[in-house]
Amino acid sequence: MRLKDRVALITGGGTGMGRATALLFAREGAKIAVNYSRSQAEAEEVVGQIRSEGGKAIAIQASVAKEAEVIAMMKRVESEFGRLDALINNAGWTHRVPHEKLDDLTDEIWNQTLDVNLRGVFYCTRAAAPMLRKQDGASVVNNSSIAAMTGAGSSMVYAAAKAAVTTMTMSLARALAPQIRVNAIAPGFVRTQFANWPAEMYEKAVTRIPLQRLPTVEDIAEAMLYLVADARSTTGEMLLVDGGITRLGPRA
Repeated sequence: MRLKDRVALITGGGTGMGRATALLFAREGAKIAVNYSRSQAEAEEVVGQIRSEGGKAIAIQASVAKEAEVIAMMKRVESEFGRLDALINNAGWTHRVPHEKLDDLTDEIWNQTLDVNLRGVFYCTRAAAPMLRKQDGASVVNNSSIAAMTGAGSSMVYAAAKAAVTTMTMSLARALAPQIRVNAIAPGFVRTQFANWPAEMYEKAVTRIPLQRLPTVEDIAEAMLYLVADARSTTGEMLLVDGGITRLGPRA
């Protein structure tokens, strides 16, 4: 198993991409801390499934946007497992606002989007760094988005936040080297409940993607695993998992 005896903390680990990543990492031998903010039932379901398959996992409630809660979460991980090898900054928040409706992008939406998607990545990485530095091959993977490069997505501030995550990934990779590698995933249009896109949006997207299939949450989890377990000489990088649309453009 590629993560045998390692410990991984996955923020937003109860649903969507986080859930798929938690389950995959556990099957690869890792002990898992499943963070959640509001999705307690879902997080506990993930923990229960991991335990039913013979793995070790705990659920930890914390808002990544609140530094005191993040620090308490890291102390809980250390108390339960005694180490941390991988941090997956997956937690996110968005509110759909058409980009042309500038007046609808309120300060509340700005603040919540930046606090969870950007500030949360920094808080979690900073708090995890002392534990990560103690482990050979320690890794941080941030969940960004192709919105960081296209300027599209659920809202203008969401795209801006993800662009900042991409830049901060490089900054953190430089600051934490050589002990800790820091990389990012940029998912394309993935079928989840995250932004509550209507079903027709997914069907339309399939026709435009060069590979003619949407990335799945399992595809994202596999990419996370690659960066944590295999990419030992890769840091400061962002891996696109989007069916080719960002680099190649839509199918003619």
